[in-house]
Amino acid sequence: MQKDFSYLRQIDDISTSQNLYRVNATPEQCLIIAEILQVPAVKSFTASIYTRRQNKSPLIDVWGNVAALITRQSVISLENFDKLYQTDFAMQFDVTLTESRVREMEEEGVENIPDVVMNNRIDLYQLALEQIALILEDYPRQEGENFAFISEFDAETTAQANPFKILEKLKK
Repeated sequence: MQKDFSYLRQIDDISTSQNLYRVNATPEQCLIIAEILQVPAVKSFTASIYTRRQNKSPLIDVWGNVAALITRQSVISLENFDKLYQTDFAMQFDVTLTESRVREMEEEGVENIPDVVMNNRIDLYQLALEQIALILEDYPRQEGENFAFISEFDAETTAQANPFKILEKLKK
């Protein structure tokens, strides 16, 4: 993650009481986010992120909501348009979990595997950014835009050019 848009929390600093962290990206940070997401522009990016360590457990809960006003380019008209993306999320981290243990758990078919804590810290801004990246459409289009194929040939010309019809004629 870019160091200009990062907020690292040491796992030892996360308490058993609920803590709230607010993200309100500056215009400079919005430029960085647009570059990371590979979109024309990010006009606003806000998040409310809560953290809490579970009592007598290696688990840390992280949840909240994220909203971003993002300029996208339509794959149909190629025009830029603004769209508000917002989502709620909830994640769980296990401070004792290793990546090799995660692979073992996946092979065993375990569901709801907690995330791994890397270097004893969690980047809250990165989590918020990932949530927005997950809901971006691969092929954005403006409201009401639909793709409709219009053949440049009429039905008779298309039928005559059918390769199977041509092979049928050769067969006779």
